Amino acid sequence: MRLPISLALAASVAVIAFGPATAQENDADKDWSKVVIGTEGAYPPFNFLDASGELKGFDVDIAKALCDEMKVECSFVTQDWDGIIPALQNGNFDAIVASMSITPEREEQIAFTDKYYQTPPAIAVPKDSDITEATAEALSGKAIGAQASTTHSRAAEALFPDADVRLYPTAEEYKLDIENGRVDAVMDDVVVLNEWIASDAGACCKVLGTLPADPAIYGKGVGIGLRQGNDKLKGMFNDAIAAIRENGKYQEIQDQYFDFDVYGE
Repeated sequence: MRLPISLALAASVAVIAFGPATAQENDADKDWSKVVIGTEGAYPPFNFLDASGELKGFDVDIAKALCDEMKVECSFVTQDWDGIIPALQNGNFDAIVASMSITPEREEQIAFTDKYYQTPPAIAVPKDSDITEATAEALSGKAIGAQASTTHSRAAEALFPDADVRLYPTAEEYKLDIENGRVDAVMDDVVVLNEWIASDAGACCKVLGTLPADPAIYGKGVGIGLRQGNDKLKGMFNDAIAAIRENGKYQEIQDQYFDFDVYGE
């Protein structure tokens, strides 16, 4: 069972679920001295639970830095990816910090801050695969795994129309299937795939290559999701993103995870 993890490493936090209208009405009145952040907890190295159940990752450390900059008390809850937007709308938490791309479809449902990173998608295949390039022709008729309800699953279906695109609730599940020979390739963020293949579990596979991040699918980068109309909290987060980019805190966190500029252009 996934338990909430607070910034003070408390065992749990109590979250009251409001209906969408009530949650939005309360947003306008809050002083935002406390913010509850929702994340998936199953997308390393961006957000994951370690062996002791502690929530870690780039998303988590960035969120903590932003909370410190805003001088607010933050706590975290984990939420399955396919229910993360409804949970935000229902008031289960106040912000999504979970590597969520800012896309037009999502902007119809929720608001977003400015981006806090942007990395390209990629394809990974088994090391002994006869697939040599990440093209529609090379992957025609092949089974491609991707996490459902993500920009990567949409991109896989758009870029590889003649492939058998198979969707999984979590990234861990498609990894198990390629490790066991049940799919021919998988598609995800290049950082996620590189992290995986560098581990013992991912020793089966290699990154075939990166793909262009079509703005029509991938939008404007990864941002923090908020309820629509929550302009005060959005402004606080945007100011904090700019501040940690300026004061070096963003760079400090980035360097713990990556050896390249994860923010992008």
